[in-house]
Amino acid sequence: VLVTGAAGFIGSHLCDELLKQQNKVIGFDNLNDYYNPEIKRRNIDHLSQNPNFEFVKGDIRDKDAVVSLFNKWDINSVVHMAAMVGVRYSIQAPDEYIDVNIR
Repeated sequence: VLVTGAAGFIGSHLCDELLKQQNKVIGFDNLNDYYNPEIKRRNIDHLSQNPNFEFVKGDIRDKDAVVSLFNKWDINSVVHMAAMVGVRYSIQAPDEYIDVNIR
């Protein structure tokens, strides 16, 4: 299972549940600094203790990086949790939100 946004709050908890169900999970996240990246790194460190978890740092806007995930692993499911969060910054940088969350 490929989980985008795997380092975030919801994505990391989803990965935990998928791993408990004995799934092989590929976590994909750009670890942006909208909120403390150390929290995201701790989430990934926790998940990485499970041998069925593999983390790849990358951006969902990078088509080559996404394609390489499918070329490297036998992915049969995708849960797309990656997104820019927060309202205030979306007003200041709407183009980035549109690019990440919609395109």
